Amino acid sequence: MEFIHDIVHWIVEIVSQLGYLGILILMALESSFVPFPSEIVMIPAGYLAKQGEMNIFLAILAGVGGSLIGAYINYFLSMTLGRKFILKYGHYFFLSEDKFLKVEQLFLKHGSFATFVGRLIFGIRQWISIPAGLSRMPLGTFSILTSLGAGIWVAILVSLGYILGDSESTAHMAKKIGFWLLGVVAIMTIAYYWWWVPRKKNGNANESVS
Repeated sequence: MEFIHDIVHWIVEIVSQLGYLGILILMALESSFVPFPSEIVMIPAGYLAKQGEMNIFLAILAGVGGSLIGAYINYFLSMTLGRKFILKYGHYFFLSEDKFLKVEQLFLKHGSFATFVGRLIFGIRQWISIPAGLSRMPLGTFSILTSLGAGIWVAILVSLGYILGDSESTAHMAKKIGFWLLGVVAIMTIAYYWWWVPRKKNGNANESVS
């Protein structure tokens, strides 16, 4: 516990000293191949905003920008290095073959939807960019979906830090909200299968007929 407290204190110091640039750098790392809980960056940023040391909207913007930069790193690296490299060396970057195959399957089945909701799920949000890069998803679409998904999570964390302060109970609340988000994702997935998938199939069928 003391070790975790020291890390959190160190991150608060970085964010306090480097400001928005610190948030940008740390969130870029969190979103790339050095995954760690984003709450230990964005909750302190919300707390500093409450203290008047930061602008809450700029803090959110820096967090989303950092998340997007980290996602770009994974996107372009996977596009450059290829699938064989990731399967062979991914475990050195905390991405086991089993996890990669699950994330890849999720993306191949659901594409854009998976890119968006994947940003809301811990353990997937860092890696969903990899199959997007491998499949050469259009960069504009990837950027918008990643920013939307990351924006929701970053805004939640900053708001928690602003309202509740920077404490262990706030981090615990962030984890609870993370589980609630899984429920939201489940509802979105049901709606996706119930409304969008049949609509898409009908559209493709109409195109074939014409």
